[in-house]
Amino acid sequence: MRIGLVTEGGYPYATGEARLWCDRLVRGLPQHEFELYALSRSAEQERARVPLPEHVTRVRTAPLWAPADDGRSYSRRERRRFGDCFRELVQGICTGAPDPFASGLYGLAELAREQGGLYAALRSESAVRALESACRAPGASAAVRAAQVTDLLEFVDELERLLRPLSLDWYEDPGGLGAADICHAAAGGVAALPGLLAKRFCGVPLLVTEYGVQLRAHYLAQLDARGEPADRPAVRALLGAFHLRLAAEIYARADFLTPGNAHARRWQEKCGATRERLRTVYPGMEADRFATVGEAADCGDPDTLVWVGRTEPAKDLIGLLHAFAEVRRAEPHTRLRIFATAAAPGYLADCRSLAAQLFPDEAADAVTAGENPVTFEEIGGPDAPSSADAYGAGRVVVLSSVIEGFPVTLAEAMFCGRATVSTDVGAVFEVIGGTGLVVPPRNPRALADACLSLLRDPERAQRLGAAARARALELFTVEQNVAAFQEIYLRLLAKGSARPAGEVPFARPPEARVPGHWTSPTWAEPLPDPSPEATV
Repeated sequence: MRIGLVTEGGYPYATGEARLWCDRLVRGLPQHEFELYALSRSAEQERARVPLPEHVTRVRTAPLWAPADDGRSYSRRERRRFGDCFRELVQGICTGAPDPFASGLYGLAELAREQGGLYAALRSESAVRALESACRAPGASAAVRAAQVTDLLEFVDELERLLRPLSLDWYEDPGGLGAADICHAAAGGVAALPGLLAKRFCGVPLLVTEYGVQLRAHYLAQLDARGEPADRPAVRALLGAFHLRLAAEIYARADFLTPGNAHARRWQEKCGATRERLRTVYPGMEADRFATVGEAADCGDPDTLVWVGRTEPAKDLIGLLHAFAEVRRAEPHTRLRIFATAAAPGYLADCRSLAAQLFPDEAADAVTAGENPVTFEEIGGPDAPSSADAYGAGRVVVLSSVIEGFPVTLAEAMFCGRATVSTDVGAVFEVIGGTGLVVPPRNPRALADACLSLLRDPERAQRLGAAARARALELFTVEQNVAAFQEIYLRLLAKGSARPAGEVPFARPPEARVPGHWTSPTWAEPLPDPSPEATV
């Protein structure tokens, strides 16, 4: 089977647990032929590529960050055709109507397919004027109607970047995405655009996987550090409307959708996805990395709480520090170890400053150097060479987020057999499944009480940790992920697609790919009737 895997800002150029599932999927299905189509976000990203197995036969990259001026000039007829399609597209964006949006999107794709790129046309004055007319038309939202010239120019600039997949040459190439048996988009949003076009132009079945809903991620990106809407309300409204309409079109046209959790599934259903085309497939994680810690009899320091993740406002480390202050009042010997995998600029410094204010350095006597009960460490240091060592440093692992998709660090803690205390956000409750304590977000008092209950009852913490590891081994391993996608691939291929009449899956046998005299075209010819002598 030939699978075209489409990614954006990820595999094979980006690392990290949230994106490595693609690599594990590819390596887990060596019997299939994979081709990678990557939409990259920066030049720095493309300098480091993940080593690929032999059955990845092609890697094609399209930079979304680079200027895409094709130098084309358009005839009057082409300009008129572009104007008609673009007006439909922006009408659908401004009014929320799905039919004009889809008609305009595919019309622009067909124009780009026939005439070349759309860079100059999308940045033209006529495009800005068409957008302005759509913003002022009846049915447009109040935020859109308030758009100024600078807002229009900024949105048109961003729209050109988002629509660059329409101008790619991935579809007409005989060996390209249009010739794949299945197109698998590793995310929604812009990453699924090539799959939509391959389905429309070439009839390739489209599978879309979302471990983090792109529409939700866009909405969250429009908030500032305090969780309030950022500036540029008109641009935010236009971009939000575009991503909403694109998500609805993807969910309506995809042959199958695999959300990574029930939280993502609810988003997809609200945007129009039908249940018969949905199946939850949890991300596959390498359980072997955590086996040593998870199977050890030692359950970690009984007086230590552990937090692992990226230090950013969404993780609410400020709330965790206030909760730990309550814990310290009740249990003065407790420590909190914070292991940062990455940090948002300035936020880590704010957390360090707050920790220094809440917890002055303590010393056992007059000649001993004081130590702070809260430590900020990095994974890879002498005390925590790996993430498994970080989780193993304490008996209880804490997640204090106010925003989450699929909580990867929580699943890793479960593989390590650790009891967990988490806030009820995103897919946390679904992942935990009764093997840990869950409290409301932004509630330091509840977080502290839950931590104290496990610190004071080590037997309960051990039971919960063992149950958590068993659940993780059942649901979140690479094996279950690969088996699920193998079944889905076969289901899509058996279902068929809108390919030309007479073209059926497996019409060309696998042995025809092997060099030798038996690979000649005569393999498909019927055998001659046996002679009378041969039957004697």
